[in-house]
Amino acid sequence: MLWKTILIALREIRRNVLRSFLTVLGIVIGVAAVITMVTIGGGATVQVRQQIASMGNNLLMMSPGKRLGPGQSTGSIPFKENDADAIAKEISSIAAVAPVSSQSIMAIFGNQNWTTQVTGTDNHFLKATNRSVKAGRQFSDSELRSGAAVCIIGETVRKKLFGGQGTLGEKIRLQKLSCDVIGLLEEKGQSTMGMDQDDLVVIPLSTFHRRISGNQDVGLIQISVQQGSSTEKAQSDIRRLMRERRHLSASDDDNFNVMDMKEITKMLTGTTQLLTALLSAVAAVSLLVGGIGIMNIMLVSVTERTREIGVRLAIGALENDVLTQFLVEAVVLSSLGGLVGIALATAASFVVARLMQVPYIFNPGINLLSFIFSAAIGVIFGFFPARRAARLDPIDALRHE
Repeated sequence: MLWKTILIALREIRRNVLRSFLTVLGIVIGVAAVITMVTIGGGATVQVRQQIASMGNNLLMMSPGKRLGPGQSTGSIPFKENDADAIAKEISSIAAVAPVSSQSIMAIFGNQNWTTQVTGTDNHFLKATNRSVKAGRQFSDSELRSGAAVCIIGETVRKKLFGGQGTLGEKIRLQKLSCDVIGLLEEKGQSTMGMDQDDLVVIPLSTFHRRISGNQDVGLIQISVQQGSSTEKAQSDIRRLMRERRHLSASDDDNFNVMDMKEITKMLTGTTQLLTALLSAVAAVSLLVGGIGIMNIMLVSVTERTREIGVRLAIGALENDVLTQFLVEAVVLSSLGGLVGIALATAASFVVARLMQVPYIFNPGINLLSFIFSAAIGVIFGFFPARRAARLDPIDALRHE
């Protein structure tokens, strides 16, 4: 009986294909928009997590002052290299500690120049930030101790200064410092904050202190925690140690900040998910508009087929039979709109993900939920027209012209 009712519904839809398509257009747009938003939002969330992970394994970043973000707050006391040594020596869960000092400097090679970030550090910087040297070598112990004029450059600097030329063994100038290029870093691309992670030149920290900054200050300490160890405990241990080294009493606030990259991940993914939910809620309004369209066209259909309804009631059809017929028609309409919307969303999500350069991740849950919701729209908005048809008086319906 139900199958026959569905066939009748499909027949009625085929009789007015254009009208049926325009009726479910709101459902199609709503379903497609919701699925596309959720899919792109999910891809963006995965990309944020991947990019944060690429910055370093279980990475903690310790900066002077209380302010989060780049730079130092006013009056902040910078670190010294022996602060990093103390962390590596006294906290057992640490895998690598890298003291870092940075400055924006123009790099020059031949007639090419490029303003880049020059970073003074040691070889632990590569491990802490999950980097590797794809060509050349790291710094030797003697180069780190003596402050040799050597450097390892990122891919962006290589392209800007050397183009297609050879890189290793060449000399570049950083202010008054002329240094030999001994290595090229593996390409990492942009970070979640939009910063180019390949736009840097790495030199020994002692070289940076003697030839560029002129002091022994360390602006940042990057700390990699061992796999399986708690970053929260390491964060607490580092905070306790640094309070001791900076002679802070129990009543004093920290004059440094230890930031866990997991906190950044949680904050950014939470923001992405919230924006996805808000955009999806706006897109879902189209489903309500589509539901109203279905109700409107079903009311028109009831009026057009009043005489047919009267004949069916006169020859023995029950009110429930008429109610079911019109309700099934509304559900079939909205379900077809849901299926078309899912197909459209799949194509749109794939294309938009490529354009936005985020991973395309098929989400079966949101696709199934959207289809069920589109069918529910048919039930909700089709019930009133169906009930109106079922309650028609057979005599009055037969008289209808």
